[in-house]
Amino acid sequence: MSAWLLPDHIADVLPSEARHIEELRRQLLDTARGYGYELVIPPLIEHLESLLTGAGEALGLRTFKLVDQLSGRSLGLRADTTPQVARIDAHLLGRQAVTRLCYCGPVLHTRPERPHGTREPLQFGAEIYGHAGREADLEILTLALDCLRAAEVGEVSVDLADARIVRALLAGVMVDPQVLTEVHAALAAKDASELARLTRDFPSTSRAGLRTLVGLYGGAEVLDEAESALAGVAGVPAALANLRWLASSLDGAAVSFDLADARGWGYYTGARFAVYAEGAGDALLRGGRYDGVGAVFGHKLDRERPAVGFSLDVKQLVRVAASRPLRAAICAPWGDAPGLLAAVAALRRLGETVVCVLPGQEEQIDEFHCDRELIEVGGQWVVQAIG
Repeated sequence: MSAWLLPDHIADVLPSEARHIEELRRQLLDTARGYGYELVIPPLIEHLESLLTGAGEALGLRTFKLVDQLSGRSLGLRADTTPQVARIDAHLLGRQAVTRLCYCGPVLHTRPERPHGTREPLQFGAEIYGHAGREADLEILTLALDCLRAAEVGEVSVDLADARIVRALLAGVMVDPQVLTEVHAALAAKDASELARLTRDFPSTSRAGLRTLVGLYGGAEVLDEAESALAGVAGVPAALANLRWLASSLDGAAVSFDLADARGWGYYTGARFAVYAEGAGDALLRGGRYDGVGAVFGHKLDRERPAVGFSLDVKQLVRVAASRPLRAAICAPWGDAPGLLAAVAALRRLGETVVCVLPGQEEQIDEFHCDRELIEVGGQWVVQAIG
């Protein structure tokens, strides 16, 4: 095997794409900072029991595991940053007030999430802890859309759902955990026949309600249909009203609903959303409410904190974001003359990119769009436009 071959679904990022990814990363973090989100940088590797505690348990099959040569304990390479940020909020910060946090860093998956996807996403996300109201849901969704606008993605569509609807229909139903997982998978796949088979022994109200959900996807009329069909199910009217309010509060965004979307059913506790863009294939970002995610990390305080957030893969985002122009730069000759060295240093201190052309390399690739050059005029080094 050639020494330069990389593992499946792992790839080098070359200069042009790396530049674009880094510019997007900075824009996303700046957008989040504009909303008052504080940056945190969790470690890439942790003790396995910490990474897979609570909501992180679902990540077990996606997490690379190894043994710490110092302690002999099992370690994991993070597959998702959200459990780590929950730990920071609960155990390290311990604030009672609302906390807004954001992050951007690599995660590693044992398998790619989508066809032709990477196993090393660059995950960006933002989360609010400490506010249970729908105002936090709206803020995090608005921030998510503003991040995509900053990336110049183009037209996007928002798909809304609420985990409380399926939970209300399953309330009180005694069922094997494996069957429950299959029910949620059938709902997500809109597989009516499989759902009918799985729920044939369920109480009539639950069985009928779950089968109704399979067809409840589309525009605002879906909410009207759900209000009529599920009016007698406790908790459903409030969840539908919340979805209606969220949709009406999104200025100009195309909104649809998929009330059977049960992905992340063991994680989300309320409103959840996915945002799609042309050319992205799968959802470009996902998020929603996951109250109590940090409870298992509590320390002396009650850390059953409400939480809502979203995340995306910057490597996926870069494929649909508008391309950025090359950064303008100044081309300078190589030399060790004091005047030339001083001129180059002064320009770099001003924030300019100065590319020194090494001897014999005048035909080098221009990755920085050198639109000016540094030349000597009358014993002085000056910058002038090229051409």
